[in-house]
This record gives sequence, C-alpha cells and structure tokens, in this order.
Amino acid sequence: MAGRGRVWRIGAVGLALLLPLTGCEGRPAADPVRTEVQRMLDRRSAALLGHDEQAYAATGTRAQYTRLRALPLASFAYRVTAVRRTAAGATADAELSYRVAGYDKAPVDARRTLTLGRTADGHWYVATERPAREAGQQLWDQGTVNAVRGAHSLVLGTGGSAGLSGFARLADRAVPAVSGVWGTHWSRRVVVLVPESLAGMAALLGAPAADYKGIAAVTTGEAGGSGRAPADRVVVNPEAYAMLGDAGRQIVLTHETTHVATRADTTAATPLWLSEGYADWIGYLGTGRTPAEAAPELARAVREGEVPRALPADKDFGFTSDPVKLARAYESGWLACRMIAEQWGAARLGAFYRAVGTHGERPGAVEEALREVLGTTPQAFTARWQTYVTARLR
Repeated sequence: MAGRGRVWRIGAVGLALLLPLTGCEGRPAADPVRTEVQRMLDRRSAALLGHDEQAYAATGTRAQYTRLRALPLASFAYRVTAVRRTAAGATADAELSYRVAGYDKAPVDARRTLTLGRTADGHWYVATERPAREAGQQLWDQGTVNAVRGAHSLVLGTGGSAGLSGFARLADRAVPAVSGVWGTHWSRRVVVLVPESLAGMAALLGAPAADYKGIAAVTTGEAGGSGRAPADRVVVNPEAYAMLGDAGRQIVLTHETTHVATRADTTAATPLWLSEGYADWIGYLGTGRTPAEAAPELARAVREGEVPRALPADKDFGFTSDPVKLARAYESGWLACRMIAEQWGAARLGAFYRAVGTHGERPGAVEEALREVLGTTPQAFTARWQTYVTARLR
C-alpha cells in the first residue's frame, strides 16, 4: 500500500492429492481436472460480463452475481493455479483479475479460493468463493455492492446507496481542487470504497482493525507510476469518518485524492513527511484553518518549548504509533510543505515533490532536490522550518 490516510481523532475430510503424470517426453501431462475447472470459470466470467444470470447460475452459486451486478466491469477473469481433490469435490486456488470500466488502467489482482462441487453427469460448479488465506477481501465479499457515479468519481459501498452520494459530491469537489494545484496530467478520476464498518475496512486492506482505528481513510495503490497499476482505491473508515464535520470530510477526500493524483511521482525516494504533508497542504487550501487550528498537537508542543529538532521520519507515521506522536508527524509535514509554498511558491513546491520522486532510492533524493529546486541544504531547510513552525504556532 503506497498511499496512506489522514489521522483524525474524533479439518479437511478425505483429502486426496493429484500426482502429476509424466508424458513420453518427460514433461508433466496437463491435469484434466484443472483444465475443466478453468473452462467452467471462463464461462462463469463471460456470463457475469454479459449480464446472463441464467448462464452464471449454471456454473454454481449465483450469490456473487447479485453482489456484483452494480459494479461496472470492463474485464473479469480467473486463472486457476492449483486444484486439490476432496471427498466432496475439489478446492481450487485462482488468481482473479478485474478492471472497473472507465477507471482502471490495468487489472486489479486478487487471490481467491473456490470450493467446487460436481454434478451427477460430471460437470464442475462453484459452491463457494472466498479470499485466499492472508489475502484481503473484495468489497462484494461483504455484501451487495451499490454504486454511485459522480462527475469525477465512482463510489462503491455495501450498506445501501443512500449515503454514497455524499461521498461522490465531496470527491467531485476534490478532483478539480487537486488538479488546480498539481496539474491535469493524471486520470482525474477517483474510486472510493465505503464498507459498513471499521472491521470491513480492515478486511479490505487485509490488516487488523486496530491498525486503522481513528483513521478516516487510506489510499491504496502502486508507487512509481509503472503504468501497469490500476486506479487507486480510497478506502473509508465509516466510523471515524462519521465523527467529522462537513469541512473535515472534504479535507479527508481531498487529501486522499491528492495521493491518487501524485501516485506516478511518488516513489521509494519520497519521504512520508513530503507525501503526507503535500496531501494535507492541498487538503487544507481554502479552508481558512490557521496553523494552530490545523496542527493542535504540534502547537501544544511548541508552546511547551518542544520545537521539533528534525522533520519526522517514516517510522513516525506508523498507524499503530502513539496518536499524539502520529498527529505531530502529519502536522510537521504539512507545515514544511506550507512553508515551501509560502516562501518559494506553490509551483516550486510541486516541482520539488516531482524532483524528489525522480530518484530510484531515498539516499540523496531530498538533498539534491533541495539544492536544485529550492537552492538550499537540508541543514538550512530544517532550521528555516523550525523558525517557521515556532512563529506560526506560538
């Protein structure tokens, strides 16, 4: 997961293994069962894409068809990787790849496990499907997917469509707000996933719910802009999100949309203080929030004489960190980006962000960008930032 979120407080029976058979040339012969299962799943995928519920039902349980019906799919396909025979039928491991029409440049990949049955006349069918072990859920694993399209957004949720339109409105405001600062050389579309609970959010991310308590949203995606990655997903924690006011909700969606926009220029060389600080900087633009209002924890520390000695390290942004320390990390990054925008200009801040990301690795990336774009050194920049923080928060 390359993008992150803004902090807001507020036994098997009768198992039999299929041994590979060897052909006359010494190569394993094709497993006929695996071939049959693959063909069945191909028919199942074609029926889903063709909106043919009867043909889909002929390949097994139709529960997933109902859950997926509202999702606009451009592609949906399984690749069987293993089949294990059981007394009741078989279990298959498969790689699922799918694309959301109009949003995904490349398929989203998910590891799946399917329980298979066999009819009296020998045809395989899907009895159940679930995420593979240690793999995250897909939204439809949690219930029927509802979809709301905005001008620049697609919001997908499982708790009914009534509340999804609000997310679409905020995302539709966020996209042009981000483009107005960052530029338009990105997809200018965002996909927002809204599960029903914190537990649902964590299940989508394949992580413990405790890691995301108090986190209003996170953005998933591949850093570096390979061109092969699908559109990012903004995953909402509805419990933390519900505790925010209208302004806070907009800030969250704008922050996460910034991560989507900057993905191609965010690499292993980009420190979290810059990626999170930049997302917060755009998120807070035009809100009228003062530094003391937007950075209350850092302001409290400064008033107590605890001016930070250095910009926060990546480890300071861990979601399981002390919440006060975590808040100060975000606030420190935001004020660093705010300072650059005020003293060098917003365009120079964007250029600095891009320049850091052009490096393939962290060492030297920030130092070189500071020198080439801002004409300063790490030591001078840090001292300037400390002065800025002190002046704005006392």
